[in-house]
Amino acid sequence: MTKKEEAALKRAEKLKKERERLSQMMEYERLHASCAVICGIDEAGRGPFAGPVVAAACVLDLEDPEKEILYLNDSKKLSEKRREALFTEIKEKAVCYGVGIVDSRTIDEINILQATYKAMQIAIAALDPKPDFVLADAVTIPEIGIEQEAIIKGDAKSVSIAAASILAKVTRDHIMYEYDKQFPEYGFASNKGYGTKAHIEAIKEYGMLPIHRRSFIHFNTFERNDI
Repeated sequence: MTKKEEAALKRAEKLKKERERLSQMMEYERLHASCAVICGIDEAGRGPFAGPVVAAACVLDLEDPEKEILYLNDSKKLSEKRREALFTEIKEKAVCYGVGIVDSRTIDEINILQATYKAMQIAIAALDPKPDFVLADAVTIPEIGIEQEAIIKGDAKSVSIAAASILAKVTRDHIMYEYDKQFPEYGFASNKGYGTKAHIEAIKEYGMLPIHRRSFIHFNTFERNDI
């Protein structure tokens, strides 16, 4: 066997394993195959000190080979380069997708859990066609009027939730990159608004921004108490 043939064989074997992995991640979609439109939904940004919470809902075409999307997985398990590539591919190949964004002021007003539900409700409402079943990552979403199933660690178990996870994560990252351009001293491009040591030091030095979640930042976190 030539080196070229050996390399081709390895690529074929790798592709076979990837398709087998994805097939395992379609278990929940197969369980609910009687439903015409199944969407996955996930969020990004429940924990940061700054920026919005973002939810995405996604309906994939799992029947058309032309719409196959390889390497779908929990967005946290993917490199940024892979996430960005999949972000574009999902938007091109999905039957439909929707995004919901809830800002920091609303998070402070209604709390992060309710803000997450609101973002998810917005994302689902944006879908066309409308789903008749929702696969959600670990939460039961109120007031959507659609049958749903909450799956623990669903973004690693369902291709639909994994796709939504990537859409939500990359959408939020892009928002934080824009904030980084406006407020470079806070390091939002690297910390994405999370409470890293450098971010906390920046808040101590420069104070809080309108995009900071005041309900997340407690005075005993900081040396100064006038933020």
